[in-house]
Amino acid sequence: MPTHMVMDHTGDSRHVFDRNDAAALARAKERFKDLTGRGFTAAVREGEGQGRLIKAFDPVAEETLFFPRLVGG
Repeated sequence: MPTHMVMDHTGDSRHVFDRNDAAALARAKERFKDLTGRGFTAAVREGEGQGRLIKAFDPVAEETLFFPRLVGG
């Protein structure tokens, strides 16, 4: 099942969804839009130690990682 993994200051949370369930897919798409709208970067895992940044929701990606924007100072 596809999974959204969200990293934040508390650790990580995982959101598994069924891409064949229209309501679950809509919630996943909304989660993607919400997180990227708040400044999270989204990346799709493509193999051991490999990833690709994405700017749009990918319903066929098995694992999408969201990580917050880094702030320096």
